[in-house]
Amino acid sequence: MIPTFSLLRQRRGLNGDTLPYGIFDLWIWLIPAFLLGACIGSFLNVVIYRVPLGLSVNEPKRSFCPHCKKPIPMGRNIPLFSWLLLRGKCADCGAPIAFRYFAVELLTALLFMAAWWFFTPQVVVFLWVLLALLIAITFIDAEHMIIPISLTWSGVVVGLIASVIYPVLPDMAGNPMATWKDGLKHAGIGWVTGFIGLWLVVELGKLVFGKRAMKFEKPVEWFLKEPEGDQDPMLFVIDGEEIAWWDIFYRKTDRLIVEATDIRVDGVSVGEGKLVIREVEIELPDGSTRHLAKMKSLDGKALSTVIPREAMGMGDVHLLGMIGVFFGCSGVFFSLFAACIFALVAALFGKIGFGRQLPFGPFLALGAVTWMFGGWMIWAWYLNFLIPG
Repeated sequence: MIPTFSLLRQRRGLNGDTLPYGIFDLWIWLIPAFLLGACIGSFLNVVIYRVPLGLSVNEPKRSFCPHCKKPIPMGRNIPLFSWLLLRGKCADCGAPIAFRYFAVELLTALLFMAAWWFFTPQVVVFLWVLLALLIAITFIDAEHMIIPISLTWSGVVVGLIASVIYPVLPDMAGNPMATWKDGLKHAGIGWVTGFIGLWLVVELGKLVFGKRAMKFEKPVEWFLKEPEGDQDPMLFVIDGEEIAWWDIFYRKTDRLIVEATDIRVDGVSVGEGKLVIREVEIELPDGSTRHLAKMKSLDGKALSTVIPREAMGMGDVHLLGMIGVFFGCSGVFFSLFAACIFALVAALFGKIGFGRQLPFGPFLALGAVTWMFGGWMIWAWYLNFLIPG
């Protein structure tokens, strides 16, 4: 028998009789939930744009066009409507404003509305926070292939508070009469399972997939390419192939090694040999180091290179830990399994080749949302099927 989840809006009593609707069950409340979600979505657009660039979400206080940088007045910053009325263009410079801004506002509004409809008002605020964080993380990871740790740790704190106030949340497919101690225990186990478990996978992946070696029959050109825009990374280009800086350097210890037949710094040849490139500096064959920020250019020719890479980033580890705090150990397993299925389907339909990087954060987020809106019932049914009675 699948347990009754006490945080869902219950339409029937224990004896099956229909219960009278309360004031918060009226559909009219879906309107403010939708509007609030749209406003939160507008703020999430600020987070998605600024946080990966290291900018403050509070300064400047007013949103601005990412192209001409002019502030957007309040009258032209109405969630959903402004993008439609301006036809996705800046009113000042006419530059296109990405559809992502409208999509984030609409998606947040719809998920806020759904959460209000399915869950009791007492817990829905915590779920709104989780949904907002998952949306921000999804779009940041999709655009930049990074997951800001500040967002996931904020979610961990909110999840721990929620587990104490509503202990059944991290044990949705289990005991509906859980105490605050049970809630905190399941939240802690969920974090450990999500964080430590996926961290071990990352470390194993580092051993198996941690290096990509490239060798050439004759010397080929290589150089560092400056980013084209504010949101673009620096590129390492070798034999015409461009590799983003953030795809190379996940950790402080990562090193890009180039066996160079010629090394040129600011257009001047400095010799040949083994060049070690780190995230912010280089080590020349003679053992001297130079900071990348002080260089105008770095290029040359090479016969081989060894490029560090990850099977999965640490941001995914922190994200699954955050999901575990909210939904416990069962939610971690379900979200991870569902994420793998979603990622596989996306790779097949997107015709993404083997070895090409695919951000995993959005699929973990989708797995967590699936768990929230009914996945826990599938899990409970599965457990009841394995262990009847």
